[in-house]
Amino acid sequence: MQKIGLILFLSLISISSVKHSIQEDELSPRAAGDKPNFILIVADDLGFADLGFTGSTQIKTPDIDRLAQSGVVFSEGYVTSAVCSPSRAGMLTGRNQVSFGHDNNLGGSQPGFDPQYLGLPLSEKTIADYLKPLGYLNGLVGKWHLGHEPQFHPLKRGFDEFWGYTGGGHDYFSFEADGKGSKAPIECNYKTPEPLTYITDDVGSECVEFIARHKNEPFFLFASFNAPHTPMQATAEDLELYKHIKNKRRRTYAAMVHRLDVNIGRIVDTVAQLGLTENTLIVFISDNGGPVNTNASLNAPYNGQKGILLEGGIHVPFIMNWPQTLPAGITNKNPVVSYDFAPTFIELAGGEISEEAKFEGVNLLPYILEQKNTLPHDEIKWRFTISAAIRDGDWKLIRLPDRLPMLYHLPSDISEQNNVAFKNIEKTKELLKKLGDWDVSLPHTVFLEGAAWKRRQLNLYDKKYQLVQPDLE
Repeated sequence: MQKIGLILFLSLISISSVKHSIQEDELSPRAAGDKPNFILIVADDLGFADLGFTGSTQIKTPDIDRLAQSGVVFSEGYVTSAVCSPSRAGMLTGRNQVSFGHDNNLGGSQPGFDPQYLGLPLSEKTIADYLKPLGYLNGLVGKWHLGHEPQFHPLKRGFDEFWGYTGGGHDYFSFEADGKGSKAPIECNYKTPEPLTYITDDVGSECVEFIARHKNEPFFLFASFNAPHTPMQATAEDLELYKHIKNKRRRTYAAMVHRLDVNIGRIVDTVAQLGLTENTLIVFISDNGGPVNTNASLNAPYNGQKGILLEGGIHVPFIMNWPQTLPAGITNKNPVVSYDFAPTFIELAGGEISEEAKFEGVNLLPYILEQKNTLPHDEIKWRFTISAAIRDGDWKLIRLPDRLPMLYHLPSDISEQNNVAFKNIEKTKELLKKLGDWDVSLPHTVFLEGAAWKRRQLNLYDKKYQLVQPDLE
């Protein structure tokens, strides 16, 4: 493959006084035939409908749209859970996290449970663990949310570099040296963290610098943004762009998504400017559906939201972009899941998948390139605290503790408005049996979230959700 020519001077996008330039002596990209780099970009609590390529006319996301237009969009892309921590556990291990007891969100330790198990079980390997012996330098920038205790720290889970925080959410403008929760300190093992400017910009800057530092060796970058997760905080500059939106929370959300898009653009531009495009697989996804009730996101045309197993909680934007290896501008309609990333990355890196890994994910490349004509997954299963669900072909069944099962035929009912369980009783029985057999084969959970969340989650199934795009205002 022809190498991309050297560029003598690069000036990346200037945003909110956050600037980064790459000097001449940094420009010596590896050959395109080397082991590929992997950049996994994860948005936090992003609504499915809030990107240009998924139909938004209200929020402009040109950089994420550019990734979609030059890559592969999976229209049937799922995550393994409807909330942050278990979703990330499945994403980073290549396994359905309930297979190892991580099916609750991380909160305080509950009575009867050992806090030393309050995190991603040590029995499990991460993508970083698998890539390290294959010669990769692994970096995490941003949110971890897989355990506060020292044994769960990302630097003990395969990552070589970490800039970020171990909790589930963070203030966008500041941290405190001895802070807790959203004011927790920013940790970093390769420099002293500076005060935050705006954390979405800071995550973008750290990602840009990571890529520049490691351009001459194979790397895995987990670009783990916390936008647009609460707290609802945007810059004055970005709020001005969306001042026409009357709803204050929605206006702030739109501004936060805009800033996320700008920083994803910075990452993609850096890859191109360093001559790494042909040799870098970039993945973009949200960790779950948007929590409509807290950040004013929108999951249309999908019903539901973060925290529940209707499509709005688990059906997410899902892009893979690797120019000259993957086709550009196509939509793949196969059901795929975020646990497919681990086996995909490992095999592309030259590793072998052993039975010991117990992956439920698969390498997606043969399916994208039509080297395999079967489906990547005949069925997909979820379990999250009070709820469980199964997608089997075109059918999806949800099981809850306070009502009869809900069965939907997704091609004819994309918004899950018509429960056809009694009209298709044999299919209902079949899927309940499959779901039940799987459920009782799973191990006990290793930790629980607070009991109050059970009622909150159940109540979310009874809410009405907006299923169409809003007016521009």
